[in-house]
Amino acid sequence: MFNYFTDLADRQLDGATLTRDQALAILESTDDQLLDLVAAAARLRRAHFANTVKVNYLVNLKSGLCPEDCTYCSQRLGSAAQILKYTWLKPEDALAQAATGIRAGASRVCLVASGKGPSDRDVDRVAGMVGNLKEQYPAVEVCACLGILKDGQAQRLKASGADAYNHNLNTSEENYADICSTHTFAERVQTVEHAKDAGLSPCSGLIVGMGESNNDLIDAVFALRALGSESIPVNFLMPFDGTPLEGTWLLTPAHCLRILAMVRFACPDTELRMAGGREMHLRTLQPLALHVANSLFLGDYLTSEGQSGADDLAMIADNGFVVLGAKTSALQVAGLPDVARPELNRQEAFDAGTSVVSPVTIRRRGAGTAVAPNA
Repeated sequence: MFNYFTDLADRQLDGATLTRDQALAILESTDDQLLDLVAAAARLRRAHFANTVKVNYLVNLKSGLCPEDCTYCSQRLGSAAQILKYTWLKPEDALAQAATGIRAGASRVCLVASGKGPSDRDVDRVAGMVGNLKEQYPAVEVCACLGILKDGQAQRLKASGADAYNHNLNTSEENYADICSTHTFAERVQTVEHAKDAGLSPCSGLIVGMGESNNDLIDAVFALRALGSESIPVNFLMPFDGTPLEGTWLLTPAHCLRILAMVRFACPDTELRMAGGREMHLRTLQPLALHVANSLFLGDYLTSEGQSGADDLAMIADNGFVVLGAKTSALQVAGLPDVARPELNRQEAFDAGTSVVSPVTIRRRGAGTAVAPNA
């Protein structure tokens, strides 16, 4: 295996396509090969994205109340997770939430609503929000995430000014029935195709840590590559109490890095986002992961809290990266001098690197509350 990952990066930079055997070698690499793997993946990241980090910001337009039974989701039908539950935000409230993220350096705002898919009235509602947002912040990208789309709905979002549409494949086609019974893998693929056909940039990714095999991971990533996903968020399972996957802690920080590296090698020039659950699964290796991934969500997620926005921006700056599109340093965006380094949050200790003793932190601020958002 001497120089294997270096040689593999050389081939990728020359235009080669990652094979299944090579992907499996990445996922099965040993801990003493980890830094070599990250260094090789970092060459691909730097070649395509230099030292920039794209900052994205989530606005949860409608929380909970979902009729789908996705086992990983705190908003699912029958979930006992004590999350915030509310119907549609008012347009002015959605805009105010988005503005918070934009001021903190986000160049893309993701407007998300729970449910299987939107009605035409819902699409019109979101289209109005998109239009208002683009009017005030024309340079900011807007990505909608509303579930499974019907004919014509993607075109309506595109006409309103939306730039992208997110709909994750989540796992392999073979594994999909094990995590959801109320819709199919094929329906998800079709929605991504609808978005592409309408001229929206396709954003589609994964949730890892649900018990999938390495072959499932490879199948899912190769499906995303074939689908032409231009932005791949990798979510790490947050096992909410009150969901079927409660208590599922299967990931180590090192394996999370291997998964990110495999995605980078499979899709070298694709935006790769370390997304939900990165704090609890990558833990102290988050900064190292930035040398593989070139994108992240700032602050909180849909129903759970992330680390503080200031800590995110400090992590970007401390690792020699700059926020994409920002005219000042990441720390200055956060209102901090370049010499300042805010104290990082500390999670409780993990036993043997695989089990956690602290639960998922439910979001109690930002959208749907009277408390200021985290950004």
